[in-house]
Amino acid sequence: MNKKSASITSRRDFLRQSAVAALATGHLFASGTSAEDNPSRKIIVGAHPWVYAAAQPQHDITPILDSIFSDMKYAGMNGIELMHTALYPDDAVLRIGNLAEKHALPVLGTSFGGAMWDRNQHASILEDAEKVITRLAKLGGTTFGTSVGSAGHKKSEDELDAQADLLKRIIAVAESKGLVLNLHNHKYEVENDLHDLRGTLARIPDAKLGPDLDWLVQADVDPVKFLLDFGDRIVFLHLRDQKQDKTWVEAMGEGDMDYGAVSGVLKKINFQGHAVIELAHPRDLTATRPLRESLKISRQHVRRTLGF
Repeated sequence: MNKKSASITSRRDFLRQSAVAALATGHLFASGTSAEDNPSRKIIVGAHPWVYAAAQPQHDITPILDSIFSDMKYAGMNGIELMHTALYPDDAVLRIGNLAEKHALPVLGTSFGGAMWDRNQHASILEDAEKVITRLAKLGGTTFGTSVGSAGHKKSEDELDAQADLLKRIIAVAESKGLVLNLHNHKYEVENDLHDLRGTLARIPDAKLGPDLDWLVQADVDPVKFLLDFGDRIVFLHLRDQKQDKTWVEAMGEGDMDYGAVSGVLKKINFQGHAVIELAHPRDLTATRPLRESLKISRQHVRRTLGF
């Protein structure tokens, strides 16, 4: 094994060990509560960098990854969920691995998406997925949050067949690398009485879910009912907050989302996955604080309301 390969292997081991160590710390629970007191509630809380990407040219976070890792560590996160485009550069594994080690912040997984309903795009999407999954696995990631793409209309049975066919292939690739694919929803998947999502689940009955609770609200879906209805397949969560008029707020805890009710149902379904804070801001928002402070406030809100 050459020095570069040895370095990557060592780093992968470090990241996996860091994730395991994070599970055992009291930081995952409410203040004053230890992992030993809550043996079944070992939830890693991380963050997703969308709020940073939204302000970057072409949503490219590569140039600011060091700052993102630094901010998330400062905010008290136990891991980071990447955007799949951050894994496209040829040196992504080495660079991101160095950052994860530098900031002692494990890579939990990545979000991913494509127009999977369009068979004409299947080859290129699968190629991208294979590249991202392979690189993510080298970084010690274990989750692959996947969106199937909006068609701009209510998908036909043929389009639902197409996206399910591709998803099955991507699921197989992920499983071969030790990753678990979860269906991550935006608004379009859960509109029209969950038409898109139900279409996928009818074709892939054992698919795992990674719901974004805010997008459920945006689509007029009750997140508490959703968690109860699909609890046995939920392995991942995206967390955000909004006002009653559905306007996003600067940090979690500054909106009207009832996370007390969410906490109760998560306990009821015995949720065991990762929970990731994904802030998003209105385009006309005038920020009152640095992003790292909003992340810190959000992390404290999750600890206070959800207990992890």
